[in-house]
Amino acid sequence: MDRFGLYLRESYNELVHNVTWPPYSTLQTNTILVLTGSAIFALLILMMDFVWNNVVDFIYSAG
Repeated sequence: MDRFGLYLRESYNELVHNVTWPPYSTLQTNTILVLTGSAIFALLILMMDFVWNNVVDFIYSAG
């Protein structure tokens, strides 16, 4: 258990003293970029799923 406590203390020190965090404006910009990209990707998959379901339904109903 002592090794785990040491790991947590060293991890905390690393995050507080050695990591350079980006400014808030950069985080906001990147967050908006990721959310927009995720939404576009989700809509693309939704459209592909809709088209695929209609193609499969058409093929099975024609046969």
